[in-house]
Amino acid sequence: MSQAKIGSNCILGQNVLVANGVQVGNYCKIQNNVSLYEGVILEDYVFCGPSMVFTNVKTPRCEFPRNTSQDYATTLVKRGASIGANATIVCGVTLHEGAFVAAGAVVTKDVPAYAMVAGVPAKIMGWMSGYGDVLEFDAEGLAVDSQGVRYRAVSRYSVQKLG
Repeated sequence: MSQAKIGSNCILGQNVLVANGVQVGNYCKIQNNVSLYEGVILEDYVFCGPSMVFTNVKTPRCEFPRNTSQDYATTLVKRGASIGANATIVCGVTLHEGAFVAAGAVVTKDVPAYAMVAGVPAKIMGWMSGYGDVLEFDAEGLAVDSQGVRYRAVSRYSVQKLG
């Protein structure tokens, strides 16, 4: 739509809607049948798999419509996050840097950086590097991906990229 902002070098598949007020960063890939509704912000290098869904209203009702900009919750997808086919992202959450959402997952709360989530509702199943390697942590809580990038397990719910 005319008031959407789409960065450079993006790939948009067939039947993609980018609504007014949506921001899409650079180098994003949005596969077929994805609707980016008002309130969605994609940073650079975000992948949206086929037919994945963003919602934008927490409590939709037909009889009492909630269809103004003030009704929409912001959903932020940070740099390098990937969302699998047919996943649903409930509005108002943040997918942090490098987050990986499995196909068919339903995300109802924020996803930490580099977390791999799956299921309904989505839960952390492991950790993935920005490059896409599953991270295996040693006894000291350190992991190195195939590119030599190091990560530290800060807590059960947090991983930090080092360097």
